[in-house]
Amino acid sequence: MWLKVKMQAINIIGIILFIYLIICFVIYLMQDKLLYHPGENNYLDQNSLNHEIEKIHIPSDEKLIAWHYKKNKDFKTLLFFHGNAGKIDNRIYKLNEFSKMDLNYLIFAYRGFSGNSGKPHEAGFYKDAKAAKLWLNLNNVPDNQIILYGESLGTAVAIEAAKENDFAGVILESPFTSMTELAKKYYPYLPVKILLRDKYDTIKKLKLVNSPILVMHGKRDKIVPYEMGLKVYEVAKSQKFKFFNDYDDHMMDFNEDLVNSINNFVKNLN
Repeated sequence: MWLKVKMQAINIIGIILFIYLIICFVIYLMQDKLLYHPGENNYLDQNSLNHEIEKIHIPSDEKLIAWHYKKNKDFKTLLFFHGNAGKIDNRIYKLNEFSKMDLNYLIFAYRGFSGNSGKPHEAGFYKDAKAAKLWLNLNNVPDNQIILYGESLGTAVAIEAAKENDFAGVILESPFTSMTELAKKYYPYLPVKILLRDKYDTIKKLKLVNSPILVMHGKRDKIVPYEMGLKVYEVAKSQKFKFFNDYDDHMMDFNEDLVNSINNFVKNLN
């Protein structure tokens, strides 16, 4: 009798383990679709540009769609790295605010986004970021005149770029510590450290960044916990500034306070 019960228990455990392994395998295969959403628009506002831009293509492994705004050759240029969802157009409300500042900007879409060919992946995004920086360098904008701006997933791309070169500054909107840690929040029952291909390990790279950093995060962020943004700020070794508020969710409101925070940061850069 005891042997029979023991065998049944072993069979049940075996079935549960088999189902768990199937779930892990499915998640592993689907992780790119879970992480990257080129066709999804999380931005509610539909705006029109209030300034004229030049539409260009940046050569990387793929040809990347980009918008370039040159207000004054003596102003610094903001290089914008977008998040994991949507198109360039979805950031127009931010671009309109940038155009009011003493700034030029370059925003581009990663491979697989905004109609670009190719598939999204971490190493590819880093290559695309280098290509965008190189395009600015070749157009007489040196690194010390570039401000990197990362939005959500783009904060990891910005930090990867910033650890290799010294820039005028780095702005991080809703940053996370690492994709591994963030994935644990959503899939605590899975071995994400083993399954995850694109790890975006920002927290380990921060100590290599020498450029001044502005960290912005809303305490009501339901996608990336505010505590991650706070940790990014605390771990940063370079000159650092913060804009934290009590009411913003992941998509931060570009209100007067936030815009002033960015503007003051830009004005105080060397």
